[in-house]
Amino acid sequence: MSGHSKWATIKHKKGAADQKRAKVFAKLIRQVEVAAREGGGDPDSNASLRTMYQKARDSSVPLDTIERAIKRGTGELEGVTYEQITYEGYAPGGIAVLIEVLTDNRNRTGSEVRSLFTRKGGSMAEPGAVAWQFERKGVILVDRSADEEELMLAALDAGADDITDDGEAWRVTTPPTDLHAVRTALEGAGMAVESADLTMVATTLVPLPDTGSAKQVLGLIDALDDHDDVQAVHANFDIPDEVLTAVEVS
Repeated sequence: MSGHSKWATIKHKKGAADQKRAKVFAKLIRQVEVAAREGGGDPDSNASLRTMYQKARDSSVPLDTIERAIKRGTGELEGVTYEQITYEGYAPGGIAVLIEVLTDNRNRTGSEVRSLFTRKGGSMAEPGAVAWQFERKGVILVDRSADEEELMLAALDAGADDITDDGEAWRVTTPPTDLHAVRTALEGAGMAVESADLTMVATTLVPLPDTGSAKQVLGLIDALDDHDDVQAVHANFDIPDEVLTAVEVS
């Protein structure tokens, strides 16, 4: 199991346990609003909205809050216009970092993201410098109680690329366009889906063999992730399980 995947799973479960935070809700609502603005307010015909809608529901965002976000996106209600920006940079040790942002003020957000990189020992990079090291994928986390063989049969038959054991959950990777179909198939087979999201997956991973380097990198990732305008942070590190455990308890 990849240490990077284990870290991502821990982050998901931590977020789920603290899902009532206003910041988490605000980010999800913003994603719903932008998806509706770009592709229309019908989840059946807007795959991006369908994914964001379900992601918000998975995190217990109230249905009426989601519906209002959709109406703001389609113009039925007044709302703020957000711009989608991707920033690229390097964490300590040359770890590639990709940051997805939704902002109503490009200059402010860009300055704040650059400041976080500087304070945490990283550096911003030019567009395209690290993006080539990632590819868009659908990622589904399935409760560990699911039978591996049944999961594999259902997932692969529905179009999944891969199934891996993340220790606390099964991780199912899909092509972006097949995320909804694979999730539907797994739920139809009686499996408990913990989350399903479109994300950027690193094509190669860089090892972080010691606690010091792992702390530095995770410190930057967490600081970026905590920014109100940042929707997702992706990086290509791989931390051994024992190092990750030491970082968690330290």
